Amino acid sequence: MVKTKKETTKKLKEKPLKGSPEISTVETIVEGSVEEAKEVNGKKEKYFQAVGRRKESVAITRLYTKKSTDIIEGDYALITVNDKDYRNYFTDKTLQAIVESSLRKLKSTNRFKATVRVRGGGISGQADAVKHGLSRALVLFDLNFRKKLKKSGFLTRDPRVKERRKYGLKKARKAPAWSKR
Repeated sequence: MVKTKKETTKKLKEKPLKGSPEISTVETIVEGSVEEAKEVNGKKEKYFQAVGRRKESVAITRLYTKKSTDIIEGDYALITVNDKDYRNYFTDKTLQAIVESSLRKLKSTNRFKATVRVRGGGISGQADAVKHGLSRALVLFDLNFRKKLKKSGFLTRDPRVKERRKYGLKKARKAPAWSKR
């Protein structure tokens, strides 16, 4: 039996950052295994796209191989989340460590740059979704990364979600105070 992947076609118009070109592409997003080219000023830039999820958060991740012209200060990864640097979007140091953990595991923080669109859920779920998406995109880039990332648990989607509320209870399991009379 052959499994087919879910395909959707979208028209994306990304807002350009100051000093960057306007980008407008029509693309097909195939969940989990896309290798496409984005046109920037007439030049095509190759990227690997993957979707990461956690709780209610969904992160669409695009991984580019970094050029030598991209300047980076310190030992930080070049990741933009919703058109902001990931250190500005995730202000907590532990969340920043979660986002860059898959790149640090492979010792390649300066080797790639990534753009991420994340929505839904809270800030912690979004950080885990970005980590999951980056890990999946890294595996698309090189299958040899899979063994290390799988062993660390970065490729497994964390399935824990909030349990639904049941009738007769105040929350999922919390019952009202019992009275004898």
